[in-house]
Amino acid sequence: MHLDGFLQIAVLMVLSFVVAFAVLCALGVLIARQSKNAKGFMAEKDQRTSFLFEDEKLLDATEDARLVLSIADPAQSDWTKMIAVFAPKYPGLPEALETLTDTIFFNISSADNTSNIEAEWSSGLVYIGITDEARDIRADGQDSLTIAAMEREIETLRATTKAAPFLVWRQRVDGTILWANNTYLELASKCDPDRQNPSWPPNKLFDSIRFEEEPGIKQARLTLLVPGEPEPRWFDCQQTSVGDDRLFTATSADNLVIAETALRDFVQTLTKTFAHLTTGLMIFDKQRELSLFNPAMSDLTSLSPEFLSARPTLHSVLNQLRERRMIPEPKDYKSWRERMHDLETAAKEGTYEETWSLASGQTFRVVGRPHPDGAVAFIIEDISAEVSLARRYRSELETGQAVIDSFEEAIAVFSADGTLTLSNSAYARVWGTDPSTTLLNHCISDATKLWTDNCAPTPIWDHVREFVGAFGDRSAWKTEVQSKNGQILMCRFSPLSGGGALIGFAPHPAQKSTLPDRMGTQPGVIEGSLAI
Repeated sequence: MHLDGFLQIAVLMVLSFVVAFAVLCALGVLIARQSKNAKGFMAEKDQRTSFLFEDEKLLDATEDARLVLSIADPAQSDWTKMIAVFAPKYPGLPEALETLTDTIFFNISSADNTSNIEAEWSSGLVYIGITDEARDIRADGQDSLTIAAMEREIETLRATTKAAPFLVWRQRVDGTILWANNTYLELASKCDPDRQNPSWPPNKLFDSIRFEEEPGIKQARLTLLVPGEPEPRWFDCQQTSVGDDRLFTATSADNLVIAETALRDFVQTLTKTFAHLTTGLMIFDKQRELSLFNPAMSDLTSLSPEFLSARPTLHSVLNQLRERRMIPEPKDYKSWRERMHDLETAAKEGTYEETWSLASGQTFRVVGRPHPDGAVAFIIEDISAEVSLARRYRSELETGQAVIDSFEEAIAVFSADGTLTLSNSAYARVWGTDPSTTLLNHCISDATKLWTDNCAPTPIWDHVREFVGAFGDRSAWKTEVQSKNGQILMCRFSPLSGGGALIGFAPHPAQKSTLPDRMGTQPGVIEGSLAI
């Protein structure tokens, strides 16, 4: 059994080796055949400048073709280099290459009709060849096609630097200017108007530039005084190493400096304005770091100016407020953190507004509002005095209501416009309605209608309507009315300051000493009528 298993394993290993060897041989044949096809494809062509690509990958090229590619940007692929070099000379080349797999072949003449470029696609291979009738070979081996490509490159660079609206120049270690563009030369001429005949090298515009030994890009903001101009010019200058020399570029920063100055002045103005406010203000930027605050914030929260000036985060500020017990304390820290997260979210949406009642007795109104660029502003106002005044006013109202509720006389007070502003429990008991429990305003017309419906006919209610809200001198007066069940009610009408009036209803001395309950069970009482 063991011998048979060993033989089976040996047979399997031999078969595996044979199969692997066969696959490798097949791959080698395919690669060799493809290489032979590529070389044969190139050999069939008679152009000197020829390229052979496979899926935009350069497989082969003539010596002068590789020289042409060497003048292009080394960061680009060979396919992109080829298009960048020949596209300016052969109009429509990029578009023709995109459709080559469909057209199989194309031939394009140059813009000056001195040469042709042809392309052919076959089995995934792209052949590109250039035929130049006016080609000649120099002693150094470079032909006219390569020289023309270099000249176009130089022309492009020269036109670009000439048209550049910013300063570009190159100088040595000792400061001698080696090259400068037109913008630099024009500005140098303005800065030296006494120089009649411009000569080389031009004057240095920025004497403050220092030659940096360390490699890399250096940046600085420089000023330049131009004769005849009241304000200095500002430039953002950049220095780049180019071999042993330095290449400088300088762009105008006048508008940027003006904007920064205006912004700084605006912030200073706001700071001075906020400094006189009694309301605390904090503005947090989009990273939730404190970017602006006023002195009132420090006074209200007891946070030191040093802490606030260090640009703390929003959560750091809230933590400090919690330690100083300047935030309403929940039962547990987790719920407090959730509440602070809700605070930030609501402020970002512009919906946060809350009243903080502190353990010290102070009351803060806190408002959160969104600002541009993701910033958030918090406004803290101490409303302790307002809250105290409101509480005292409410207490006085409750006390006054309790006092008039203790009267047996039914009392109703009307304002100058005839609105019922105050009544006691005796009034509600006698007339069967409590105006304080409804949202509707009761006026003198509603009241006299109620009284008319529950009393015997009398003309005094017309006089009452004229008495309430009348201007000029008014005198207090009294009268009697009889309810529909025959009981007598004493009525008194007293003027109040501001055009208001007080009307009281009391039992007649000859009858009961107290006002009966309208809703009671006295004889003759009908539901909805006055019970006296």
